[in-house]
Amino acid sequence: HSLNLYIIPRCRIQRGAARVTGFKVRGQRLYLHRQLVFTNSLKEVVVSFLTFLQMLGRPLLIGHNIRSFDCPLLARALDELDLRAEFQASVSGCVDTLPLARELLRDRRLQSFRQENLVRELLGINYKAHDALEDVRTLQTLYGFLQPTQDVVCRHKFTLDTMESKPAVPSSNSKIPLKLPGQRPLLEHFRQTGKETKRHDEVDPLQHEHI
Repeated sequence: HSLNLYIIPRCRIQRGAARVTGFKVRGQRLYLHRQLVFTNSLKEVVVSFLTFLQMLGRPLLIGHNIRSFDCPLLARALDELDLRAEFQASVSGCVDTLPLARELLRDRRLQSFRQENLVRELLGINYKAHDALEDVRTLQTLYGFLQPTQDVVCRHKFTLDTMESKPAVPSSNSKIPLKLPGQRPLLEHFRQTGKETKRHDEVDPLQHEHI
């Protein structure tokens, strides 16, 4: 399953962000790599997203750098539409793979934990970063490679109400097993759920939602 929706940004798309993402707005129309795309209102996008999550049966929402970037923006939109409670009831929680990867890979001495760098260093592949669906599919593969234990997942699990508190990180002497045989349901949820946004530099991802 996948959900891919677009919305006209409320703020101006900066030149650097447009170059990275391929998005431009002209005459109240949104273009992606010079191709006109159909857009929805913020309410239509959020309601569709909630319906999508409910169809999956309270999945665990996983994304890269979502705790400090995407989720605050999502919370703002949900609060604007008075739908935060409905969202909280539609998911079992959220997990940010950025701090999770930093914990699991702290001995690798990687120079960057950006998703595209992790995919290149760990999986040996390059992909079309900043394309939302490609970001989701690639993060799914990366998450499968990391295979965090249930303890690690729980340590990085948060809700919109707790996202401002820092996740607990074990000491550098702790040994972290990577594989959990019983984690199949979590991965199945992840395969079905789209990441609600991915980093779009200076562009508010909720203003051009990709799921």
